[in-house]
Amino acid sequence: MNDNDPSHKGERGPARAVAVQPGPNSAEAPQTRPSAAQDRPTRLKSLAGSVRSRLARPEVRQTLLKTGFLAALLVAGGLLVWLLTSLLAAATIQSASRPEAAAAEPSAAPPAASPRPSLPLASVSPLDFRVGDCFKDFDPEASKSTIVACTTDHSAQLVSVTHYADGDGYPGRDALKTRARETCQTAALTEKSNAYSLNYRLAYPSTASWAKGDRRVDCYVTASGNVIKASLLP
Repeated sequence: MNDNDPSHKGERGPARAVAVQPGPNSAEAPQTRPSAAQDRPTRLKSLAGSVRSRLARPEVRQTLLKTGFLAALLVAGGLLVWLLTSLLAAATIQSASRPEAAAAEPSAAPPAASPRPSLPLASVSPLDFRVGDCFKDFDPEASKSTIVACTTDHSAQLVSVTHYADGDGYPGRDALKTRARETCQTAALTEKSNAYSLNYRLAYPSTASWAKGDRRVDCYVTASGNVIKASLLP
């Protein structure tokens, strides 16, 4: 029975028996159909031939070439992005690990030595002293001093100076002394200083000189028991 029987009108009817008349060769043994396992090599060969024929077409080969080229570009682009990201991360780590990254901003460099045009100079006020000046018979309490050439015998040299701002209020003696010690620490002496027994001498404003506009803090090196015969600054 089949689904096209007009008596069903689209509904499934009762099963009916259909007689099949034997053919002239019905007495012979029925022919066996190849099994699925036996038929598989034939189907594989047919499939392979179909694939080869498709690949042989120019348009198919061009499509495959374009696809391969695009895939290669994507892989190369991904590798490039990964490489750039790795380099950037490494540079960031190295920058963060450097000691100077966490260091405070350096203080301003001390004034450089200013050589005098002609020496000696007598009766020079301390407010007119320059970094690098060398002094004969230096007296830190004196209101005037004599500046001589550093290649001649002298007893002291001004090696560093810093200044407070004009608008600053008087910071007090202790703060001034601390600032003077810091000023001495900024002085870079040469190896010639090792040939002498030296002391640091600090000079800073009193309340009276501060009121008159004195804002400088000085650091001297003085000879202890001997005479200096060379400049101790670079």
